[in-house]
Amino acid sequence: ASFSKKNYFGATSLLGERTIFSSGDLLPRRPTLSNPHFTRKLLDWYDRHRRDLPWRRPTNRSKEPLDPYAVLVSEFMLQQTQVSTVIPYFHAFMNHFPTLASLAKGSEQEVLRLWQGLGYYSRARNLRATAQQILANHSGQLPNCVETLRTLPGIGRYTAGAIASLAFDTSAPILDGNVARVLCRVKAIRQDPRTPAIQKRLWKLAEEILPTHRPGDFNSALMELGATICTPRTPNCSDCPVNKFCRAAQLGLTNHIPRPRTPKPTPVVTRWTICIKNKSHWLIEQRPIPGRWAGLWQFITLEPPSKHVSPQIISKQLSIPITDVKPLAQIRHALTHRRYIFEVFTARAKSRPKSANRRWITLSELSRYPLPKPHETVARLLQSHNGSREY
Repeated sequence: ASFSKKNYFGATSLLGERTIFSSGDLLPRRPTLSNPHFTRKLLDWYDRHRRDLPWRRPTNRSKEPLDPYAVLVSEFMLQQTQVSTVIPYFHAFMNHFPTLASLAKGSEQEVLRLWQGLGYYSRARNLRATAQQILANHSGQLPNCVETLRTLPGIGRYTAGAIASLAFDTSAPILDGNVARVLCRVKAIRQDPRTPAIQKRLWKLAEEILPTHRPGDFNSALMELGATICTPRTPNCSDCPVNKFCRAAQLGLTNHIPRPRTPKPTPVVTRWTICIKNKSHWLIEQRPIPGRWAGLWQFITLEPPSKHVSPQIISKQLSIPITDVKPLAQIRHALTHRRYIFEVFTARAKSRPKSANRRWITLSELSRYPLPKPHETVARLLQSHNGSREY
């Protein structure tokens, strides 16, 4: 029999039942992903092993409908954030804003305060803006159409497909990091899944394999598989329900697919944070919009104008006469593309000058203001020292 031979990883075969590699190995041809056996195996596994998450149906295949609003909130929170981190935030958020209408009518500061510590705060502002648009333009009902969902703030292709399929069982494909990893492995796609060409290929594949029956559960199952079994490192192939469909497993490439991201150097940024006190009040300022931590509040923070801290330098920078500058702590905080070092100091002010974006508050009043995570740490340090004469 004749066959077309490329190389070990890219061999093609004209034989009907076997793929021949140049090494001489023989591998049985596996069913395609659109094969109903793949769908059934994946859904059966999902019905038995899926995690009990608060935004999912209470029981498998339950006729009780999902709360579309809960799905909306969870999908915004889950963008670039792990499930275990999201769950407590989801509960607190839903307790405070139990309906879409209550969220739409809530203040931005309330929303940001409940989001405090979750990061990527533009998601919180977009979620509130989305609720307001749904209330104003869609009679308060979350749309079930992908095209309409994509017109709402903060909803892209993946989030629209996730909301449509999970909340309404609409046949809409999804592609997040977990799904991309699963598809790359089962198809042995060795190229970088983040490139536009491979993204296009994966979206097409996600659409092709989506069944008409239980598309929402199928999408959830793909994500669940990537999150719990087909993990980035040391995937648990022996427990994978669709292992026999996986080309990467057959070729021993699961630890090499997908191709890892090429690491880039992470810049380190230093900031001075000056905790200025007048009697029982501390000075905080609101960060500008747009920008990192936009709209949140912080203790006075600035780029170091020199190597050494002095009351004269800080007074000149802030136009606030201060004295008694003392070091408090050094706080390190890592973001995705940047690392911060906050050199934290305390200082005293003789008066409380007023400013549009600054407020003098007591430590007990801090709970009303959303703070970036590093400044939450600063607040805890100040509260722990609150009874000390030094502060």
